[in-house]
Amino acid sequence: MVAVPITDPDDERIADYRALTDVELRTKWEPPHGLFIAEGELVLRRALAGGYRLRSVLVDEKRVDQVADLSPLYAAAPDVLEKTTGFHVHRGMLASFHRRPLPAASEILARARRVAILEDVNNHTNVGAIFRGAAALGMDAVLLSPSSADPLYRRSVRVSMGQVFAVPYARLEPWPAGLDEVRAAGFTVLALTPAPDALPIQQLTPDQRERPALLLGAEGSGLSPKAIAASDARVVIPMQAGVDSLNVAAAAAVAFWELCRLP
Repeated sequence: MVAVPITDPDDERIADYRALTDVELRTKWEPPHGLFIAEGELVLRRALAGGYRLRSVLVDEKRVDQVADLSPLYAAAPDVLEKTTGFHVHRGMLASFHRRPLPAASEILARARRVAILEDVNNHTNVGAIFRGAAALGMDAVLLSPSSADPLYRRSVRVSMGQVFAVPYARLEPWPAGLDEVRAAGFTVLALTPAPDALPIQQLTPDQRERPALLLGAEGSGLSPKAIAASDARVVIPMQAGVDSLNVAAAAAVAFWELCRLP
């Protein structure tokens, strides 16, 4: 495939890639238009493997050979890429993909044994790291409250190393009443909290471990009182050396390992 050369940052053929550093603009523009941006060849290939339909590829003109099998393919000099996107594209490769309709939470729950549930986790880096941990450590799916960040935002995709394409996810609505649906599907809802009187997570009973739904809150504010009240049990990762808590993505990884470890 011959790449189409791009010399003008305002070329309409690469409009999908404009102002990628403007978080507010991109989060308001991408989902309604049914698109998302993948950065780097590894992530691009994982999106393709995950069944997402390619819209276009934009690469540094020196990297055309790496993706010569894809179309439409646009190539530009680094300065044009930077003027278009708003940052230095050090991976030299971007791709625009079509989103897929999200499944219903009930479909996700029917196929999963262990799930993570995110309440108001609106930091894209944390969302991406949680998806990567979920994939690596054995969680089957992720459910998100309505106000949690978009897993397909470019930063989330990049931090997850493309694992957002491998871990099924859905929005859980209404919130927090949707937790009743999780419980009705046979899961035990476990609220992860730093509260000192919560149950140490390693002391969960075999029944509580059978089909766990781990509930995680936003950085700083943590879980809402309503979400905690709607859970079946509160669990804590015991801390040492006077540390009161971990970053939500780090805490998620520790808890995922504990919930998925072999007896």
